[in-house]
Amino acid sequence: MRVAVIENMRNTGLGALAQALDEAGADIEWFRVWQDGILPQDVVGHDALVVLGGEQSALDDETHAYLPELVRLTRRFGDTGKAVLGICLGSQILARAYGADNHLGTAREFGWHKIGVTAEGRADPVLSSLGGEFTIFEWHADTFSLPEAAVRLASSPVAENQAFRIGRAVYGTQFHFEANSAVVEQWKAEFPETIARIAPGWLESHAELAARHGRAADAAGLAIARAWVSLIEPAEIEMLSQASA
Repeated sequence: MRVAVIENMRNTGLGALAQALDEAGADIEWFRVWQDGILPQDVVGHDALVVLGGEQSALDDETHAYLPELVRLTRRFGDTGKAVLGICLGSQILARAYGADNHLGTAREFGWHKIGVTAEGRADPVLSSLGGEFTIFEWHADTFSLPEAAVRLASSPVAENQAFRIGRAVYGTQFHFEANSAVVEQWKAEFPETIARIAPGWLESHAELAARHGRAADAAGLAIARAWVSLIEPAEIEMLSQASA
């Protein structure tokens, strides 16, 4: 199982997703586009694509020249039937790839929040185990309209499109399900000035909030990670499927 991971910002981290990929024996290849702008050459070399978050917007083509090609790449992966996952900025890039509109600065959420699961989400293979509501970590200010081909899976009062699916295994999540307690602790240590500016008082309340929400959020995030990873079809499985068709 070969998975390409696009890191849009230094030291983003995979958290719960790293555990799920490790359990599945996945071979991860990192593309640190924040450093060199290099992306996978094509879709043939990987069975799945993960696009992580970042501080830029999905429309910052002038300052992040690789973005238009990343948009096209996510669409090519999805159109070939491969598993694609966009988290936070990644979900906004994925939405753009499928023709949706990006809305900048209109939906700020930070910290642990409750997310509602739609009827479609409760029947979805990735979110179905979470019931009608779950708690997860958020860090974003932008959002997007729902792509025409997408099914809305989760929502919140601030951002209507918290999770969506296109086809079999193309998923976007506005929330950071990968951000388990360890990742949140790392972000707290690395970005204290930014957090203090956007969420006054959160740093001081972190220990109490983590004790209240961390365990449930970690469990939900790992369940999502494992469920999405289970949808990845290694090339050998794809060839067997084609041969028997």
